Amino acid sequence: MRSFDVCIIGSGPGGFAAAMRCVDFGMDVCIVEARHVGGSGVMNGALTSKTMWELSKDYATASRVDRGYRAAKLTVEYNEVRKTIIKAAKEKQYQMMSQIETFAPGKTEKGSVVFIHGFARFIDSGSVEVDKEDGSAETVKASNFIVATGSRPRHVSGIVVDQEMILDSDGILNLKEFPDRMIIIGGGIVGCEFATIFSNFKQTDTHLLDMAERILPFEDEDVSRFISGNLEKNGVTIHHKARLRTIKKHNDHLDVIIDYEDGHTDVIEVDVALLSIGRINNTEGYGLEKLGIERNERNDLIIDEKCNCVNNIYAVGDVSGRSGLVNIAEMEGRYAAKAIADKTVYPLDYTNMSTIMFFNPEIAAVGLNELRCQQRKIPYRVAYYSNSLVNRAMAMRAIDGFVKILVNEKGEFLGMRAAGPQASACTLSFAQLMDQNKTIDEVMKTVHPHPSITEGIQECLRVLESKSIYKPEAFPEQIKVRSWKPGE
Repeated sequence: MRSFDVCIIGSGPGGFAAAMRCVDFGMDVCIVEARHVGGSGVMNGALTSKTMWELSKDYATASRVDRGYRAAKLTVEYNEVRKTIIKAAKEKQYQMMSQIETFAPGKTEKGSVVFIHGFARFIDSGSVEVDKEDGSAETVKASNFIVATGSRPRHVSGIVVDQEMILDSDGILNLKEFPDRMIIIGGGIVGCEFATIFSNFKQTDTHLLDMAERILPFEDEDVSRFISGNLEKNGVTIHHKARLRTIKKHNDHLDVIIDYEDGHTDVIEVDVALLSIGRINNTEGYGLEKLGIERNERNDLIIDEKCNCVNNIYAVGDVSGRSGLVNIAEMEGRYAAKAIADKTVYPLDYTNMSTIMFFNPEIAAVGLNELRCQQRKIPYRVAYYSNSLVNRAMAMRAIDGFVKILVNEKGEFLGMRAAGPQASACTLSFAQLMDQNKTIDEVMKTVHPHPSITEGIQECLRVLESKSIYKPEAFPEQIKVRSWKPGE
C-alpha cells in the first residue's frame, strides 16, 4: 500500500494541471487514469478536433480560386488526415509522460508524481482501490483527493452508437474515409465545429440537425445568423426546428427520420450519423456516494469556492459543472492544488473567461452579449464593425468577420465577440482589459499598429464614442451602433 499527499483521479486537463501545481508545493502525488494519458482533452476532444479543424482550414484555403492562384490536382485522404491528427495527440501525450517521469519519486528536490493506469474506486475518504490493466488491484492512500474524471458524449435512448456508422465525438477517428453523406445531430458548438470541418474538406454532403429556431441560441441573433449563413455558404444543409425520431441502420446506409416542428417528417439517407448532443459527467462507479458528496439535478458534483466537495475531497473540470472547457478545468485544477496547500490568495473568477468557436471563420467571445445583458436588465451600448473595412483583413482577403463590443453606461466593458482571422488573440487582449477594469476612455489612448486586425477593435471603440473614421451613415450594413435599457 502506497501513501501520498494527493491522489488525483483522472489525467485530463484539470487533473494534470492539478498534479503539476501540487508538485510546485512539494507534494507527493499519485495520478490514477483509467484510459489514456491526457483524457478526452487530448485524444477525443479539443486537441484532436482542433487539429482536424486546422487541417480542414488549410485545405479550404488551398482550394480557393479567388486569390489569383489555383492548386492543381489537390486531393485529400482521410487516413492521411487521421495519421496527422493522431500524431499531434501522441506528441502531447508523450510530453505529459516525459514530465511525469521527470518528477518520479527521488528524481528532484520538489514533489513527486506516480502514474497508475487503472480504475480508482473510493474505499473511504482516505483510500481508493485501483483495478489495474493487468488484472491486479492496489490500494492507494492519500491525505487529499481530487476528482477530475471528466465527461463522455451523451447518447440518444434507443440508438446504438457503434462508432462505425453511428458515431459520437469519440469515434471520429474510427472513420476509414470521408463519408459521402453525413448528418450531425445537434446544433451546438461542437456540432457546428464538425459541420465546419467536413464541409471545409468538400468531400462530404453535410447535414446539421438543430432543434431550435437558430443554431447557438445562447448567442445574439446577429452572431448566430452569421455562423449559420457561413455554414450554408460552405455547403452545409441546416435543418432548423427539427428533432431526431430514430435512425434505421442498413448494411450500406442509414435512414435518418426527422420530425419538424410544423408537423412534417423527412427521411434522409446518409452514410454516417454523428451524435453531438452534449456530454455526461463521469461520476458512476467511483464510490463517491460513500463520501457524502452532494450533486445537483445535472449530476454535477457540488463544489465550494475552493473546489472542495467535502472534507479532503476536491473536484475540478467537467464534473464540477462550471463548464466543459479545457482552460477552466486547468484553472480549477491549479486552484484546488493551491487550496490543498493553503496558498490561495484570490478567489476563483469565471467572469472574463475567453472562448473560441472553431467555425469558418473562427469566432471568439468574452464576457456578456446582448441577450445576457437584457436577461439581467443591464443597460448597454453596443457597436458592430465589419472586417470588410479593416485594411489588414482586406489584404488577407479575409473580410468575412467583425468585432462587436458592449459597454455599460459608465463606459466599462461588458463583453466582446470577434469573428475572422486572429479573433482569439483579439479577444484575449480584450479580456485583459476587462480584468483590469479599464474603461473605454482609458483604452482609446492606445494607438494600434497599421495594418493590423486589431484596428477593427480600435474603430469599433471609436464608433461607440461617435469618433470613428468610417461612419455608420455611410456604411449602415458594416457599422452599427445602438443602445438598450430595461423596458425597451
